[in-house]
Amino acid sequence: MATIGVTRGLGDHDLKVHDSNIYIKPFLSSAPEVRVYDLSKYEHGADDVLILATDGLWDVLSNEEVAEAITQFLPNCDPDDPHKNFRKNMKLNHLYTLAAQDLVMRARGVLKDRGWRISNDRLGSGDDISVYVIPLIHGNKLS
Repeated sequence: MATIGVTRGLGDHDLKVHDSNIYIKPFLSSAPEVRVYDLSKYEHGADDVLILATDGLWDVLSNEEVAEAITQFLPNCDPDDPHKNFRKNMKLNHLYTLAAQDLVMRARGVLKDRGWRISNDRLGSGDDISVYVIPLIHGNKLS
């Protein structure tokens, strides 16, 4: 019903009809899912990333599909090895941006006769899709 886009992003916790006590979508929660991950407890390589994304990604791709896509996109990542052809002249941060764009495209799919489709002819996301691929290797400096 196009009622939550911006307001939810900006913190409309009640999501009520203006000047009333009528909830627009009482089945939605404004409470985020929060997980704490202590970066200093682990050594991370350049392939270790956190995927922060909107439901436009997660509604159509499973955790396993996203992990597989990232594993395929960041093969044998070693930012200190100049002999890796894939990364030879590419800044590492740019690579993570490209990985995020790859996930967006996988979630959106391709336009076919019956709408946007992803792998196995499943429906692609019709929602907004925002993806951040955040490298965890910088957490090594914390320990």
